[in-house]
Amino acid sequence: MASVRIEREGELATVTLDRPEAMNALSAALCDAITRAFLELAAGDSGTRVVILTGNGRAFCAGVDLKELSSAERPRSEFSSDEMIAAVREFPGPVIAAVNGFAITGGFELALACDFIVASSEARFADTHARVGILPGWGLSQKLPRLIGIGRAKELAFTGNYISAEQAVEWGLANRVTPPGELLPSCRALASDMLSCDPAALRGYKRLIDEGFALSYGEALAHESRVSAGHMQRVSPDQVAKRRERVQQRGRSQSSG
Repeated sequence: MASVRIEREGELATVTLDRPEAMNALSAALCDAITRAFLELAAGDSGTRVVILTGNGRAFCAGVDLKELSSAERPRSEFSSDEMIAAVREFPGPVIAAVNGFAITGGFELALACDFIVASSEARFADTHARVGILPGWGLSQKLPRLIGIGRAKELAFTGNYISAEQAVEWGLANRVTPPGELLPSCRALASDMLSCDPAALRGYKRLIDEGFALSYGEALAHESRVSAGHMQRVSPDQVAKRRERVQQRGRSQSSG
């Protein structure tokens, strides 16, 4: 697939943006390739339950390809950029952003479309929309303040300054920071933990969090209660007992280790 590599390991897929010469800038071709990759992986027969999204080279993604954007003859695309973000955001299982380097503007938004971020110590984040003279349209202005607070989000938006991976973790933007060589192994270990969960519950939990995130707190609590009651009607006591025993065994194993 042009501009994107997909590597499958059982129920885990790693999607790598592969335009290192352009810092993985989002050309029309790359946007189409990302969209097709996630739609393919989301298909019921793909067998993929968790995805890691990362970049090849020194950037995760440098944002929209401004050279292509300013060209008089822009290439035609199969999908819109909104469809690309939706394909990532709406993948039914967890999507981990393994941010290996620069995540700038549109690339920053792409990382935020994932469920959470694990950053290499070489990662750098910046929102340069105001410097370029455009406004975000993929969720950055709404999700970032909810993650790190409105004051910090405004500081990033109004200055265009970079923050380090360590600062991103301190502010709650990224979950953790790793040495460069440990980024993908760390993400694969997290993915393995997720894949050990009940498949239906994992998908349902992601959907429950995302749906509640868009509601007020009171509405979200009521929504959780309704969804939980419906789910419990489809789960037998025997199933819960067997899974609880596996959880206890795992806990004993981790404690002894």
